[in-house]
Amino acid sequence: METAGKPGGFFISFEGPEGGGKSTQIHRLAAALAEQGYVVWTTREPGGTPVGEMIRPILLGPLQPANLSAWTEALLFTAARAQLVEEVIRPRLQRGELVLCDRFSDSTLAYQGYGRGLDLEVLGRLQSQATGGLKPHLTLLLDLPVETGLARIPRRAQDRLDRETIAFHQRVHAGYRTMAAAEPRRWREVDASSDPDQVAHHVLEYTMQALQQAGIRPAQRRSA
Repeated sequence: METAGKPGGFFISFEGPEGGGKSTQIHRLAAALAEQGYVVWTTREPGGTPVGEMIRPILLGPLQPANLSAWTEALLFTAARAQLVEEVIRPRLQRGELVLCDRFSDSTLAYQGYGRGLDLEVLGRLQSQATGGLKPHLTLLLDLPVETGLARIPRRAQDRLDRETIAFHQRVHAGYRTMAAAEPRRWREVDASSDPDQVAHHVLEYTMQALQQAGIRPAQRRSA
């Protein structure tokens, strides 16, 4: 795994099945870390850059193509990710900032690999090439049963992936569990079916443990 540039740069990704509250928890964590004096930047996938935000509606928006192939899907997610790393994540890590990302490379392995059945080895090499070998220092898996997570999303708010079959989402969920078990030093599992305050408590607890182990201390200034 590539390490960040300056001391203090630390990369955290949020992963997990649909309805786990990643967007809510990433902003709660950012606020808690900023309050302690860390310089924090939050971003999301696909998106986070002008190019990524143009790709996002193709993959997830209301006018998305119904016949999008699995490889087209994987390549579009990866293209948006490559731009995000180049334009946002790597420069901020090199400045010593904390970067929190709503999904990263593991989501492509989970959804297009385990979910769609694309070759995991090929996908892994593609992600490594697109990101220059960059991996999160810490990945927080917000885990909950598939049916519970999907039930939290109103039908009108569901995107193309949300509306996939239960069997697809079960494969994605199993994929996440497999990846987390394979890299226990990077992954931390959080029960996302519990109260949001409890989830936020555990997310912050795991994050502070990781920052302390890495020797990452707050900067003198705070994020905007």
